[in-house]
Amino acid sequence: MKVNLKNSLVISSLLSAIFMLSACQEKPTPQTEQSNTTTAQSEQTPLIQAKVERVDVLKKQFCDEDGCTQYDLQTIKSNVPWIDEYFLNRIKKDVPSAFEKEQANAPAQSETQPSPKGLNQNSIYVRFISQQNNLATFVIQSYTYPAGAAHGMYHNEYVTFDLTTQKRLALTDILKPNVEAKVAEQLYDANANWLIQKDITRDKLQLSDNYYYGVNGLVFVYPLYELTSYADGMPELKLPYQVAKDLIKAEYLPSLPQVEPVVEKPVAP
Repeated sequence: MKVNLKNSLVISSLLSAIFMLSACQEKPTPQTEQSNTTTAQSEQTPLIQAKVERVDVLKKQFCDEDGCTQYDLQTIKSNVPWIDEYFLNRIKKDVPSAFEKEQANAPAQSETQPSPKGLNQNSIYVRFISQQNNLATFVIQSYTYPAGAAHGMYHNEYVTFDLTTQKRLALTDILKPNVEAKVAEQLYDANANWLIQKDITRDKLQLSDNYYYGVNGLVFVYPLYELTSYADGMPELKLPYQVAKDLIKAEYLPSLPQVEPVVEKPVAP
């Protein structure tokens, strides 16, 4: 009996020690809490999925004293409603006549009836370009052709959203404060061969607020005629990320590849 009592006391002491040790250890995060955190992050930064969708308009052709204009409007339908709303509102703002209701006392106009002044064309296409983490880039492609003109005019406007803040990012939003002059200087140096060939001096190059994230650098896009002739299209000047890493805010700078240092081997005697 004495031995059994002693053994019972030893076992009781061991159990008490084990209980105290387990109480002092930090408890792991419950699995449900971890999954909720992951879900919240994925909902905060969605993976963009978009398809082209034709815009429903009240008038496919609008006529006034200047002639008739035919519209071809396309936007994107994505899994992010506020982005879809942004582009639809933008199109409505650019071509309000396509969404105007017919006045009750206005004479009916046939969409197929030719205009004596010719038929103008106006098209707007929205396209999804790419996504880098929380940065999503789109382009608004617009084209206008006045009847009888030698050629039409086109423009590509790039739109980059911060999916976390649900905000369109202007150039000033992604650059560090007071670095515009330095960016223009570096941009000229990176494209000096082409600029000199086109007789564009350093003082004539201004930063364009139309930009997009390229594979290897930030690309500045210039409208027709601003730098060169119509035949050259819309010039694009690239500022390599390695050059811009000290000029762009860290949260808006794409991940750069790690470059291993070059170790020179000793020259054999």
